[in-house]
Amino acid sequence: MDIEPSSRTSARGAGARLPGTPEPMHYWQGAGGNRLAGDSWGPAQGPLVVLQHGGGQTRHAWKRVGMALGEAGYHTVSFDARGHGDSDWAADGAYGQDTMVADLVCLIAQLGNRRPVLVGASMGGGTSLVAVGEDHVDATALVLVDIAPRIETEGVDKIQAFMSLMPEGFDSLQQVADAIASYQPHRQAPGSLAGLAKNVRLGADGKYHWHWDPRFRDISRKLDVRQHRLEACARRLTLPTLLVRGGLSDVLSEEGAQEFLQLAPHSEYVNVSGAAHMVAGDRNDNFGDAVIEFLARKVPVSGEPVQPPHQMQKQRDVAGVDLNDVP
Repeated sequence: MDIEPSSRTSARGAGARLPGTPEPMHYWQGAGGNRLAGDSWGPAQGPLVVLQHGGGQTRHAWKRVGMALGEAGYHTVSFDARGHGDSDWAADGAYGQDTMVADLVCLIAQLGNRRPVLVGASMGGGTSLVAVGEDHVDATALVLVDIAPRIETEGVDKIQAFMSLMPEGFDSLQQVADAIASYQPHRQAPGSLAGLAKNVRLGADGKYHWHWDPRFRDISRKLDVRQHRLEACARRLTLPTLLVRGGLSDVLSEEGAQEFLQLAPHSEYVNVSGAAHMVAGDRNDNFGDAVIEFLARKVPVSGEPVQPPHQMQKQRDVAGVDLNDVP
């Protein structure tokens, strides 16, 4: 069930959307009344797949994967996390894991409380792992994209340095393109700047600003406490799980991936060569094929999921602390 927005405007707090920015197909209500924007593909009766992007990204990072899953018969939903893209910025600046999980639970309820496949990259993967590992969501399968309890601080520092570029804003889209190229030198430069419109908003100062809430960039991240929480979640996993690592990633090392597989030994693992931290964007074809092949075995379009439903018993390992995940 979608909510009806009062107008097709930018997310509250984000500034003006640029011409040509794709309009969200849907709006839903997140925790605390925060509006969430999203897109969907595939037949409504197909198994539900929810895609969650990383920090500093938007739902558009999943577009080609979402379309491929839709064509394979899955009802696939991708949404902008709070404070990102066309979703509202949090009035209280809350962007912790618990809040993100609460948004996810609200979204699933509005999609009919169907048991979903959760696919999450970076921040979205942490949200997915907590949602399943602490029994907030009875999922049918879990796909973690270049994220695990153990991550490399050097890679995280690079992401945060990129997100901190030009806090005063950019004078042109070319400056935006140059900033992205400095962070992703392995990618070919886009032939047109038009596609960058969805990454920025036009501020009242006449400058281009990143689409995300700058408070998300500046929040404190306790990586040691985060690792403890996610390790506990990983140990509890019983559902079909696939870990996908980018072979060039500086955020999830091979050692970090292998540690996750020891925590959740039933999991499957794919290493995508030629892809960095943003696996889906770097090697979309390889990534999409791996996920579809996995889901065809574990959550078939025609038939029941391998993982049966269970009685949920919510658990929490970090009492009183709403941790902020990596971007």
